[in-house]
Amino acid sequence: MITNLILKLKEKTDLTYDQMNNIMIEILSGKTNDKENLDFLTYLTDKGETDNELLSMLDKMQEFALKIGLKNSGKIIDMCGTGGDNLQTFNVSTAASFVVTAAGGIVAKHGNRSSSGVCGSADVFEYFGYDLNLESEKIATILEKHNICFMFAQKFHPAMKYVSNARKQLAKRSAFNLLGPLSNPARVKNQMIGVFSLDFLERLPLILKRNGSENIMTVRSNDGMDEFSTSSTNRVCILRNGKVLMNSIDPEIVGLHKSSLKDIQIKTKKEAVNAFVNVLNDTANQAMIETTVLNAAGGLIVSNIVKSFEEGVELALKTIKDGKAIKLLERFVADTGDISKLKEITHG
Repeated sequence: MITNLILKLKEKTDLTYDQMNNIMIEILSGKTNDKENLDFLTYLTDKGETDNELLSMLDKMQEFALKIGLKNSGKIIDMCGTGGDNLQTFNVSTAASFVVTAAGGIVAKHGNRSSSGVCGSADVFEYFGYDLNLESEKIATILEKHNICFMFAQKFHPAMKYVSNARKQLAKRSAFNLLGPLSNPARVKNQMIGVFSLDFLERLPLILKRNGSENIMTVRSNDGMDEFSTSSTNRVCILRNGKVLMNSIDPEIVGLHKSSLKDIQIKTKKEAVNAFVNVLNDTANQAMIETTVLNAAGGLIVSNIVKSFEEGVELALKTIKDGKAIKLLERFVADTGDISKLKEITHG
């Protein structure tokens, strides 16, 4: 089955939803070998993925994922990027997730270790003693208590181990890099997603609309970040009420300062962790704080807490300045990890 379909991809023939469905069943069941998986990814990437192919892959990834039932009422969101921008910035979306939560949102954060950067979201949570292998029920309890939790991609997508060798051998972005952030185990219907290519800025909301999503915001900054940047304007696509709208967000127009990319870059995991804490503690540099604030503003819009970026920026800044963000992190770490690791940073 898969050999014939791989040949179609090699000939640059688009697959139907059902044909891709059949391939994914074989791959995620471990019935294919590394060469077949590599050929599949190589030819699919070279051809370019259609919306039908991506939707079929996403549906199967979610079907094979471990399930988690959340107890919270209200609009639960996720915030993450596709990664791969190679800009070595600190963990902006992780910091923004805590700001959104402290401002009244609910964030079921899904993430992984970094593939191209210095430090991934999983590395940050793990640093403070969070158990990446927590079972679904425990994670649901954490979210119910703190309105934020973390789901480790490798734990919740065990079938993805079958393509890990092929992805390493491919050594470039594949559809799985794109689909990872979309395959939240809690099946959240509201997300802010940073994308690595403008090509996917409008395509992803339309794909996710077909998947049953409600509020989706995709973003790519003009300086190459897969999230909102304060060093350039940002291209945004928003799915709301079944309609897709494109927009451009200038950080200065929404009340922030123009910065430089170098002001938010880090070189080590320790620097990344410190930056994450210092942003929430209002002791980081202006660029780090305001980059987090702009991304949090997007998350607050997706959460239906604010209606505009100006309003979101104002609320996010206030949440940091009032100490709500760092207090949330302190409660979260005290309950799920090692508070002494956090105090080492906040108390010098």
